[in-house]
Amino acid sequence: MKVVIGSDHAGFEYKSILVDVLLKCGYEVVDLGTSNTTPTDYPDHAAGVSRAILDKRGDRGILICGSAVGVSIAANKFKGIRAGVCHDTYSAHQSVEHDDVNILCMGQRVVGIELAKDIAFAFLNASFSREERHLKRLVKITAIENGEL
Repeated sequence: MKVVIGSDHAGFEYKSILVDVLLKCGYEVVDLGTSNTTPTDYPDHAAGVSRAILDKRGDRGILICGSAVGVSIAANKFKGIRAGVCHDTYSAHQSVEHDDVNILCMGQRVVGIELAKDIAFAFLNASFSREERHLKRLVKITAIENGEL
């Protein structure tokens, strides 16, 4: 699996750690920055990861900022992106299984690094269930994106 990852300055430390862990576990990783703790604007990084997922340059994305809220809001502005804020492992796997989330958003100021690793793996190891009730809901989400609902 190819993972596209990005962060602003407030998520740089965790992004760097996760990149190393993911590479050691055999994942392909596309690191879209930031590359240090100099302040940056989270919408820029959310846009980069979102575009990479939409352009099929990766299978799943991970975004990290201070709270996860900002990157989630920005990423969800892209049609076809389903970015979820997950600060526990249940939400991380369930968001993929039920909602086909394609970008995980985490807050470096919210969870510890060991939990962040567990959350990332719960997200990456999950699969969309393709159950009829979940497919029906995704059709409605697409209708909202298209201004039809």
